[in-house]
Amino acid sequence: MEHNELPTPPVLSGAMPVVGHALEFLRNRPALLQRGQKEVGPVFTVKLGPQNVVVMIGPEYHRVFFMETDKKLNIATPYKFLKVTFGEVLFIAGHDEYLRQKPFITQAFRREKMIHYIEVMGREVQKWLDSLDDEGEFEIVDTMGRLAQTVAGNALMGEEFMARTGREFWDLYGDITAGIDPILPPNLPLPRFIRRDRARHDLLAILQPILEERRANPAGYNDFLQDFVNAEYSDTGEPIEDEVLLNLMLGLMFAGHETTAGQAAWNVILLLQHPDYLKLVQDEIAEKAPFGEPITGKTLHALTHMGYAVTETERLRPSADILLRDVDEEIEIGGYRVPAGWKVQVAGELAHRLPQYFDQPDYYDPLRYAPGREEDKADRFALIGFGGGTHKCTGMNFANNEISVITTLLLQQFDLELVTRKPEVQRGTGANRPTPTVVRYRRKPLPELAGAPAAAAEPVLAPVA
Repeated sequence: MEHNELPTPPVLSGAMPVVGHALEFLRNRPALLQRGQKEVGPVFTVKLGPQNVVVMIGPEYHRVFFMETDKKLNIATPYKFLKVTFGEVLFIAGHDEYLRQKPFITQAFRREKMIHYIEVMGREVQKWLDSLDDEGEFEIVDTMGRLAQTVAGNALMGEEFMARTGREFWDLYGDITAGIDPILPPNLPLPRFIRRDRARHDLLAILQPILEERRANPAGYNDFLQDFVNAEYSDTGEPIEDEVLLNLMLGLMFAGHETTAGQAAWNVILLLQHPDYLKLVQDEIAEKAPFGEPITGKTLHALTHMGYAVTETERLRPSADILLRDVDEEIEIGGYRVPAGWKVQVAGELAHRLPQYFDQPDYYDPLRYAPGREEDKADRFALIGFGGGTHKCTGMNFANNEISVITTLLLQQFDLELVTRKPEVQRGTGANRPTPTVVRYRRKPLPELAGAPAAAAEPVLAPVA
């Protein structure tokens, strides 16, 4: 059959006049996509108003989605609403500009930098733990949000910068991110849009003298911001412009702490919901990360059960349950023709539970990544919590290390109990996170902190909603 004679992917039933599936998508998009997968198969069309969106579920389709990005598929245009907030940076920049900027990001996340970042993570997390009473309760979602902000600020922009700008930086940052809206035209004269633009102007004014000082003293700082200050475009040899530098900082802060906060909260919640596996993790911490010794990259590498837990959190609770691309040029997917002007979408939340790739996929089972099973390696596009292809998240190791450091030090020094037993997934314009969840804590006595691990128990599988 000729390419142009192929049918377009079948439209899922239940589309209403004018709005299509939009109301169902807004109300409960996982249920809508699950229904499509069950009724139609791994490739189908939903109608969001007049827009046709092709949903593709499974590694063979993910491969097309990620490998055709920047070719027939466009990553920037579906997220163009972010440009007014963050400018032409990262994946929302055009392809050529993205390639110009990518070396700066890659350089800042190199291995020797990560050693420093892990030190910052350990120091900031320990400050938070030391501020806690010997027993009490905290709401973990907001707590992880504030902690991830602090870690990102001090690691990426430096402790000197954060000390100098103080609370003013975070207030302005909050006004900027509060102006993100995927629906309304971004230049409407609304109060939050006006505050967004004013905050960008004020933050750039704060930043400029700091940049001038750093350019005059390039060897005086060891942080992400200084890497950007020192960087030059490979094609021109020119330094990064101040406004582009601000955009990169804001974009990385948003991508870094927004996603990490939710994943860190879920990692602790899932462990507390599964005490048998939690015991494996606690015993490993007692043996390989004892109280009083600094957490290093070598320590995190040795905490294999923690690493498996972090990966299982990515599988069961991805921070982005859907990813979008615009179709710039007609493409064939799964024997169907997808015309230019349509959108395509992958759904990690569903794909991560395909039984042909993940055994008993609805169960929390971090040991599925252990030697002899290694389900995450069956297909490199089976697990897509951090995307894939050229645009796979450059900060993935930073995020996973931060989640591991937070969870390790928390479990090392405190006994925890979930007060909110069954948190749900809270979805919005940013990263998915748990609904508000209260955790009760009690500081471990010093003899226990210094004690040897008890015998490990075999984990018992338990289903996850």
